[in-house]
Amino acid sequence: MDTNLLNNYVLKAIDAYPYDLEETVENLNYALSYEANNAYALYLIGRLQAEQFGDYEKAKQYYAEALANKMDFQKVYPKYILVLIWNEDYEEAQKLIDFAFTIKGLNKAEVWLRQGQLLENLQAYKKAIKALKKATLFSCNDEFTGFINSEISRIKDKIKPKKQKSSKNKKAKRKKNK
Repeated sequence: MDTNLLNNYVLKAIDAYPYDLEETVENLNYALSYEANNAYALYLIGRLQAEQFGDYEKAKQYYAEALANKMDFQKVYPKYILVLIWNEDYEEAQKLIDFAFTIKGLNKAEVWLRQGQLLENLQAYKKAIKALKKATLFSCNDEFTGFINSEISRIKDKIKPKKQKSSKNKKAKRKKNK
């Protein structure tokens, strides 16, 4: 009976997040009172900490705890990687990405997206574009593919200004030499 009640509280928290944060927190507290190491409840608290409060350190703790209790919990990896990127823990993010690719059943497209975002933050734009193109290979829906294509376009726009500036400088130098 306790398991059904626990699942009921976790499901109520899932249903309430992110629209009713008070109900989300209340149900997560009940769920964790029944099972302190429930991976899904810890994952949701991690999301709450990162997405609502911007407390990336606490979010990292909750995500790590969720994975410690259930290593094959696929939903955690993309969110955890994103928090590491937001917190500028780039080496840790890369290690988690590398490990995530070994998890069976994981949404590889989403992990490739995170790889691209990490590389973009490191200003390795061409590598980021390659990672995002790999994400499209694993994508299973047009909406996600469209999003990835817009990300690729946005990153290409970051590269273009550098090229345009250098060509403008060359034109200015040619005019001075004449």
